[in-house]
Amino acid sequence: MANILAIVGRPNVGKSTLFNRLTGQRQAIVEQTSGVTRDRHYGKSDWNGKEFSVIDTGGYVVGSDDIFEGEIRKQVDLAVAEADVIMLVVDAREGLSALDEDVALVLRRSAKPVFVAVNKVDTSKNIHDVGEFYSMGLEHLFPISAINGSGTGDLLDEVVKHFELETAEIDDDLPKFAVVGRPNVGKSSLINALSGIDRNIVTDIPGTTRDSINTLYKGFGFEFYLVDTAGLRKKNKVYENIEFYSVMRSIRAIENSDVCILMIDATQGFEAQDLNILHLIEKNRKAVVFVVNKWDLVEKESNTHKNIEEEIRKKTAPFVDFEIIFTSVVNKQRIHKTLEAAHEAFQSKSRKISTSKLNEVMLPIINNYPPPMVKGKYVKIKFITQLPTRFPAIAFYCNMPQYVKEPYYRFIENKLRENFNFRGMPVQVYFRKK
Repeated sequence: MANILAIVGRPNVGKSTLFNRLTGQRQAIVEQTSGVTRDRHYGKSDWNGKEFSVIDTGGYVVGSDDIFEGEIRKQVDLAVAEADVIMLVVDAREGLSALDEDVALVLRRSAKPVFVAVNKVDTSKNIHDVGEFYSMGLEHLFPISAINGSGTGDLLDEVVKHFELETAEIDDDLPKFAVVGRPNVGKSSLINALSGIDRNIVTDIPGTTRDSINTLYKGFGFEFYLVDTAGLRKKNKVYENIEFYSVMRSIRAIENSDVCILMIDATQGFEAQDLNILHLIEKNRKAVVFVVNKWDLVEKESNTHKNIEEEIRKKTAPFVDFEIIFTSVVNKQRIHKTLEAAHEAFQSKSRKISTSKLNEVMLPIINNYPPPMVKGKYVKIKFITQLPTRFPAIAFYCNMPQYVKEPYYRFIENKLRENFNFRGMPVQVYFRKK
């Protein structure tokens, strides 16, 4: 299920602060300089039992003040095309600006639900500053303070009414694979190759979002759903801001899948946007297989293959336990191997380990290498169990979980991976009070 809320608005009105509040994160760069946001802002949120993705489109605006108007128009167009609900943030202190009115004009013409968050209404004294924003012609206005959270609950109550709960009737026992990656790495070619070879009984089953299709494939001795989105097909309108567009589409595909086949262009190497897409996969707790495509176009020496593998794992660390397949999709090289790896990653995602086995294997390791002493106190781990989640999550019950530091989390995860096969799957480790 992929419900997407896009936050739009001109610079410095508090979009990043609101994003942080909705997602419970502090990852955004928040400064007083106009247009300082440069990070990709994607987070998960839930309200009243409905989970949704939040995108701060400000993270995709690049350029100096004099071209901000064009960039903002672009992000609004993209939000209208891709999001389910749009939230326009305006500044109560500065009042209505010409740019706010321009954005409102575009949003009024769209068929999407639009909510106006009139930000920086920090006290009851400046509640009267909200009135002038009604002239934008958008009916859902909410005075809020992104800094202290006032008003955001009422706003979210209305926003989530437009989000759907999962309704798709598909066989949950079959894995769902999504092909994701930057533009022009060969995603469509892989899908075409899969659909063109040794395949029978193909059924399109609408997914949980308006443009996601789960296609049932039976071929190569496998049976699975291929999660396809409209992002994998050419659109009539080509957006200049292709990076933002591809990330929005990647989110839909990732959220509707079990395993992500992350395609990389061998001629370009593993780039920053590939890493961003991997982070989307990790945040959504999906399994992953790396496919290095266009391998036929690379000049090879004896260690080329090994060097590229090492470069990828160095950039993705600490998560390095995944399969990397080198392919040439146009030559149909190693497509079967890609599907095998995706199926193995699906097994990792679904793997359940008994409590007795976990304790039998992990407690002796912990006794030999206990958590380091902190402030003269010893952390004693007594009991381990796998939590009943849809992804591998292991809870270690102990007396003082607050004293367990990041390096020990890594150590425990590595030991879990050595003893149990979680290849291709991010594993969540929790230390909890006994």
